[in-house]
Amino acid sequence: MYPGSFDPITLGHLDIMERASRIFDKLVVGIGVNLEKKHLFTTEERMEMIRLSTQHLPNIEIRTFSGLAVRFVEDCGANVMIRGVRPITDIPAELTMMMANRRLSSKVETLFMIADGDLAHVSSSLIKQIAGLAGHEEFLKFLPKIVIPIVEARIRELGLEREN
Repeated sequence: MYPGSFDPITLGHLDIMERASRIFDKLVVGIGVNLEKKHLFTTEERMEMIRLSTQHLPNIEIRTFSGLAVRFVEDCGANVMIRGVRPITDIPAELTMMMANRRLSSKVETLFMIADGDLAHVSSSLIKQIAGLAGHEEFLKFLPKIVIPIVEARIRELGLEREN
């Protein structure tokens, strides 16, 4: 099970989904629903962007969850939680979360995966930071091509587009 907010899905997320789908017979991608967190996209929009981006992966199931990810892993009948980590920046926090999850459930193992090469630094937060400044060509370096029009439309809706 690969949990995250995926707001929006990035090429780094997609890289991990592709690789994890080769390791496991079935990969559940869990979109965390946190009503207190401000998202760029609704849960339904995030689900659709993941569906569009993973059409070529027949063993992926996309679901939503609220509450603890470790409980969702158990509810899915899974025993492995995939965590995408960026080198250096994410590891201390992810190790702390892994230890907490282990205390909450001894049945769930955490598997850390780092996105390949040039994608290792990409995050949804980065996309939000550059959203108003980036154009189509820049987004191609960070987002699945199929979701770029959706992201660009949201940027226009919010009035965040750059001025030429």
